Amino acid sequence: MLAGDFLSRIAGRIDDASIEGIVAENRLVDGHVLHPGDVLDVCIDNDVNDITGASLVASDPAVVRSQQTKLNELFAPYRFVDLAIDGDSGPLTRQLLCAARLGLGLPATGAHMTDGSAEEETLLAASSVSLPDGVDISAEKWILIDKTCQVMFTGEGDKLVNIYPTSTGESGHATTNVNSVKAFRFNPASETEGWHDSTSFPVAADNPLNGNMYKPIYFNDGEAIHGAGYVPPAPRSKGCARTFPLHQDELISWLGLADVTEAIWQTATIGLSVTVQGEYRDIDR
Repeated sequence: MLAGDFLSRIAGRIDDASIEGIVAENRLVDGHVLHPGDVLDVCIDNDVNDITGASLVASDPAVVRSQQTKLNELFAPYRFVDLAIDGDSGPLTRQLLCAARLGLGLPATGAHMTDGSAEEETLLAASSVSLPDGVDISAEKWILIDKTCQVMFTGEGDKLVNIYPTSTGESGHATTNVNSVKAFRFNPASETEGWHDSTSFPVAADNPLNGNMYKPIYFNDGEAIHGAGYVPPAPRSKGCARTFPLHQDELISWLGLADVTEAIWQTATIGLSVTVQGEYRDIDR
């Protein structure tokens, strides 16, 4: 993207390209904002991400099973949910492939991983994952939410603690990209067993099945990290970052807040720095 560019102008410069084709090829979701310097794949309908070289078509099931086995091995220390070794390069496998790319210093993408590619060689040779780019290692305790991968890294300084699946804000309610902001409120919602009704998007009753927030930790002017009954590997929230309730309880315990029974507003007591980065692109479109 050049300064002043827009999709119709780009499409006009490329033979056999259209706005619709560029949108589909790059998995651009509604509301996606393009900026000068962004790189777009303008080779349409060739089943390859021509920016990263990643395939848009899944590898043979035997290859995928090998990748899934390696992913489970790499992420076992970090509390991520194990993949089924089923040879299906579906959304859950691609979510973890994306997280692996982040932790191995590869370009973040939710694409399939091509058999025999350089990035697959890197994955299969790896013995561990490292801190991804974007982490604020100056913070005593931090969370990095990556919207491209729909994952949440947690850590202390330069130490990686856990990695969780998340589901961020859907189109029209995208979780805001921010750099190292302080969490400012924690609500244990003790009177309703941890389930807190959203002020902006209220529902009839507090329970895990209706989109309510489980023990929310607020940052960035009201967005929250909270538990939910449904955490798909794609954006589905109204601006928050969902976790599974057991993972939310782990986060709260890690922060030393497990015994808190009333809502607190002290950033120093919560002691958490939050960064949000990336943009989700739907590989299945």
